[in-house]
Amino acid sequence: MSHQALAHGVAPRTIANLLAAAVVGLGSLRENPLRTVLSTLGVIIGVGALVSVLSLGDAMQQFVRSELSRTTDLQHLVIRAQTEVLVNGVKTPVRHYPVFTVRDLEFMREDIPSLQGAGMTLSGSARVTYPRTGKQRQVSLFAITAGMEQISPPDLLAGRPFTAAEVAHNAPVIVLSNKLADELAAERGILTMLGAFVRVHGIPMEVIGIQTLARGERGYTATVPFAAAASLLGDTAPLRTPTIVLKAQSVEDVPRVKRDVEDWLANRYRGWEQSVQIGTREGTLEQATQGLVIMKLFLGALAGISLLVGGIGIMNIMLASVTERTREIGIRKAIGARSRDIQWQFLTEAVAVSCFGSTAGVLLGALMSAVTLVVIRKWAGAPQMSFSISPGTVGIAAAAAITIGVVFGTYPARRAGRLSPIDAIRHE
Repeated sequence: MSHQALAHGVAPRTIANLLAAAVVGLGSLRENPLRTVLSTLGVIIGVGALVSVLSLGDAMQQFVRSELSRTTDLQHLVIRAQTEVLVNGVKTPVRHYPVFTVRDLEFMREDIPSLQGAGMTLSGSARVTYPRTGKQRQVSLFAITAGMEQISPPDLLAGRPFTAAEVAHNAPVIVLSNKLADELAAERGILTMLGAFVRVHGIPMEVIGIQTLARGERGYTATVPFAAAASLLGDTAPLRTPTIVLKAQSVEDVPRVKRDVEDWLANRYRGWEQSVQIGTREGTLEQATQGLVIMKLFLGALAGISLLVGGIGIMNIMLASVTERTREIGIRKAIGARSRDIQWQFLTEAVAVSCFGSTAGVLLGALMSAVTLVVIRKWAGAPQMSFSISPGTVGIAAAAAITIGVVFGTYPARRAGRLSPIDAIRHE
């Protein structure tokens, strides 16, 4: 018989022996339910803790990301033309600098992926008058394009933000800051300003929104559609240089978006490095990203300790099982079972126990996570935190279960495989 034919005969026989050993191992688990439950209990608790902690970690991370996106500018990139630079401590005008247009903004939206929002703003000063009370104030006026609401959602006490149609067609509408609306209304009440008409440089504009009072608010601000900048700001806009504001989809996407912006500028403006400034919060951004990573690693380490305890429990139960079934092992070896078959039998038992425990642990962990989030939402006032279990969490639990079964089941399996058949049969 050739070596090739022999190999073809040995391989199926080996697989059959391993499958037979696996069947014997699973049968042993069914015949000893109490031992199986005790072996599984540690894994259930460990995997349950792992799934619960990872699920809570995901919920916390989503909440933190949502708050960072909503309340901070960590995901923002501010692109503005530099009209002057410092040379030896002296401000020197820049001769050729780009003046961005709405068309440039549209090109950026099309060419740069990973954007959550993109908008353009131009600021200046203007005098706002309310004819009914005769009050007037000098205000900082901001002209914005559609899309700015995705970057910095307006916090309104009453009314609504601009619609895309109002921005596109230069509708005569305006949103007032809380302090400005209060002082223009005088004794009439701040809410009477909603729907009223004020004049900006003599041009009547309808008040469609009033912002919530900001902490420490001192100055007066108002917001109008971008197309109104030419008539309302006049010469007060600094050198007519609009600012483009982009918002990345996540804090991790900011560096990539910045590189895309640099490539976009390089393709359109020669020597843009001297005439365009790209502003990001890189230092704070790195700290926030590092904090998210550390939080996830810390939570994973806590869950890993619980899982380690479960694995040690499996090893102890399996060692006790080897001692209890020494005579059975001797009989199996006497009738032809090899050390490899015995090892495979006990390793199968350990992995099966881990898998059973993993399934129950996932359900237990999901329940624990859901209950904990309900308590957090109720007592901490965080309705944004929502329950979820990602496929990655389930995959980690499954991988952890198999790893525990293999790692902590190997030593008992090897010990069982090394037993002498004669000594094992004589064991009482």
